[in-house]
Amino acid sequence: MLGLELVVVLGLALLLGEGIGQRLRVAPPILLLVIGVLMGFVPALREVHLPPEVILLLFLPALLYWESLNTSLREIRRDLRGIVLLSTTLVIATAGTIAAVAHALGADWGPAWVLGAAVAPTDATAVGVLAKTLPRRNITLLRAESLINDGTALVIYGLAVGITVGEEHFSLPHVSWLFLASYIGGALAGALVAWIAIQARRIFENPLLGNVAAIITPFAAFLLAELIHASGVLAVVVAGLIISQAAPRMVQAVTRQQGEEFWSLSTFVINGSLFVLVGLEAQSAARSLHGAALTDALIAVGAVTAVVIGVRFAFLFTVPYLVRLLDRRPQQRLRRVNNRARVVSAVAGFRGAVSLAVALAVPTVLDSGAPFPERDTIVFVTSGVIVSTLVVQGLLLPAIVRWARLPPDSSVQEERFLAETTATEEALKALPQITTALGTDPAVAERTRQEYETHLQVLRASGGEADDDVLRHDQHYTALRLELLARKRATVVRLRDQGRIDDTVLRQVQRRLDIEEVRLSRSQSAESPCPAHAPPRPRKRQRARHRLHGDSCSLCGTLCAAADRPVRGTVFQVMTALPRAADTHPAGCETGNCCRRDLSGDLRGIGGRSTPRFPPGRTVAGRRHSLLDGPFSSR
Repeated sequence: MLGLELVVVLGLALLLGEGIGQRLRVAPPILLLVIGVLMGFVPALREVHLPPEVILLLFLPALLYWESLNTSLREIRRDLRGIVLLSTTLVIATAGTIAAVAHALGADWGPAWVLGAAVAPTDATAVGVLAKTLPRRNITLLRAESLINDGTALVIYGLAVGITVGEEHFSLPHVSWLFLASYIGGALAGALVAWIAIQARRIFENPLLGNVAAIITPFAAFLLAELIHASGVLAVVVAGLIISQAAPRMVQAVTRQQGEEFWSLSTFVINGSLFVLVGLEAQSAARSLHGAALTDALIAVGAVTAVVIGVRFAFLFTVPYLVRLLDRRPQQRLRRVNNRARVVSAVAGFRGAVSLAVALAVPTVLDSGAPFPERDTIVFVTSGVIVSTLVVQGLLLPAIVRWARLPPDSSVQEERFLAETTATEEALKALPQITTALGTDPAVAERTRQEYETHLQVLRASGGEADDDVLRHDQHYTALRLELLARKRATVVRLRDQGRIDDTVLRQVQRRLDIEEVRLSRSQSAESPCPAHAPPRPRKRQRARHRLHGDSCSLCGTLCAAADRPVRGTVFQVMTALPRAADTHPAGCETGNCCRRDLSGDLRGIGGRSTPRFPPGRTVAGRRHSLLDGPFSSR
């Protein structure tokens, strides 16, 4: 019964944490962690403990696989040296420094190294959630580091536990062999499983079977690596990177769409649940210590947290300069970043569920039958370091990012524009040849050519070419199609309610309508010049967040500067109202420039319930105005 209650409680915690986080603009993992700590005060939930094998053998492969599928292999190749240094040298240095500090605080060397191995690696889940707003190169470095450093930490952990319980011995050749075998074996295991998975997905054309093969892949890679005593983490990452390069050539569209929806939902639930369970375990670990032991453990938490942060800062501000001295090639200069960017990378080194799983996996007894020394302290200190890094660094990161003033990264948008325009242009060039080969009716060919040319014009306009009429036409077209789809959907539901069609027919028709709606919505979102114009769901009262973008979006600037009364009506009516304000601006305003980038507010009039709310009047060309003067004024 507790399992069912836990599922419900975790689901409610996810909804609460994510909802409050979006409302307060606080990173949801921090709130989920706090909710987990508060859940520990419920007596019935105190019996819940996080099995380490569930994280290491079930959650970790799935999360690493999805992260590796969404990581840029090109960027990894470009910064491979830095990623290797961060995921190996930094992990070993952090673990060794923590072990020295723990030994100085009274722990034996064996448990001290176990603690160091537990808290040394950054967490891919935490980095992916909390640092996702950073530029692409920064986030790629952090993700790639957190994907690989778990393997290094697990090798150190296995060696430290083995020496403590009496199963391993320490010597430099033996340790070097363990690392070498772990990485080479893990990479080979991942490559082998990836090849088998690619062949299997070529055989199974059924989308369900193809996605079952995809689900098995990370667990098979991890299992094979563990069987040969290699790094399961590296095996999963290698398998994911290989499949990410091969899948676009062989996976069908329906299989890919189904798989992306499954992985995005499942990893979202796993990520959120892990943060809640980490908070629950942290509270449980605090209850296991009392009196002087608790005081000593709290001191250790502070000391180890300071070491974790300090070593990362020291590494990022020393090793790059050593690399500069050794490598004077011109291309090396292109990889350099300023000190503010290094501060951001240092603060983004979060710890997470993997560290706690490693601590919880510590055996309870030695080979002699004696209890494992300092096990409760290891679990408590690890929990404390996780909480400290997630809460303190997680709350500081947005402010530090603003302070760092990182240059805007538009490379993804530029490359997407290049890909879409090039693909459309080449499709247009190949259209005559294809229509001839297929024997297509000339009228159909001409209609297709016009559709592709219109699409190409929209792409070019959204990419910076000044053609607001094309964008406005496309937005009106999309809004109209969404409204018509809503009407068709309501008609089909009415026919079902009247008993004229069966539920099976409703689902079949609705599936086709859903596909068309998703296509239109994604197309509008990708081609819109401004995020504020992403299409809302049709025929529903909207209470949309609207941020002023000033001269970055003429439509936004015009609406903010010229609309005084609420803009009411359906989505299509609101969007068609935008052009009427195009030629009216306050004196001294040039195409919406009165709306500066630092002004933001909520447009809450789309649903017809209230007026747009914006900051009080600004001075433009020597006069004050409310940013709302224009032809819609009711004054």
